Amino acid sequence: MSEEANGTRTPTSRWAAVLDLLATRARLSVTETARELAVSEATVRRDFAELARRQLVTRHHGGVVATSVAYELPYRYRSSQADGALGRIATAAAALVAPGDVVALNGGTTTTATARAITAREDLVGDDGTPLTLVTNALNIAAEAVLRTHVQCVSLGGVARPESYEVTGPLAAQVIAGLWFDVAVVGVNAFSAAEGATCRHDDEAAVVRAMVERSQRVVVVAGAEKLGRRTFAAICPAERVGTLVTTAAEDDPEVEGLRARGVEVVCV
Repeated sequence: MSEEANGTRTPTSRWAAVLDLLATRARLSVTETARELAVSEATVRRDFAELARRQLVTRHHGGVVATSVAYELPYRYRSSQADGALGRIATAAAALVAPGDVVALNGGTTTTATARAITAREDLVGDDGTPLTLVTNALNIAAEAVLRTHVQCVSLGGVARPESYEVTGPLAAQVIAGLWFDVAVVGVNAFSAAEGATCRHDDEAAVVRAMVERSQRVVVVAGAEKLGRRTFAAICPAERVGTLVTTAAEDDPEVEGLRARGVEVVCV
């Protein structure tokens, strides 16, 4: 039985899989994509049409070709994220964003997945036509978000870190100091009730800390493995975080500790 027949592959997961294939092959036919995804050719044609409508691919002679600069980014930031733990976090975090919001995101695999989930929501244009505004210090997130016609993308300047594709330094912090955000979606290396949100590098922490300070709401996105830990550089105390979206279990002691600090914890 195919994934399409047994219902284990959703449209968004198929689209992510198509983009992953394009990242390495640059061109896909309907036939080979149907074989790779174990779905019908009719389903693939519909998926190709939707991806083309979203300006993520270009239709070409019975298939599609990659057109985005995002495909040139290292592969670890293009992995399929719509299924599994990362996809659950991204979907739940994206649901916390309201139409017309100004959203700040730092870099990382979890925030990259969340950015994709947010920018896929065409309902986030405000009633008065105000677009969703996404502000990020992550080059890979900006490269994908700029393709969305309903999103205003603001990319911060600074010194780029090759391992994370985040820009850091005084230039990024100076720009953030002149902005206000409705919500900051923050990826971290560790999060605990006692030590709050932390990451491994002080320059990255400084930029994320500035995002947090300029945000009305703060959402931390983190897998269960990051809870109850502490790393080198402080971002903010647990009390500054409004919501944590995590794969941890409801009865996890750290979840209970964070809720006692006033953090809303969404377990997915």
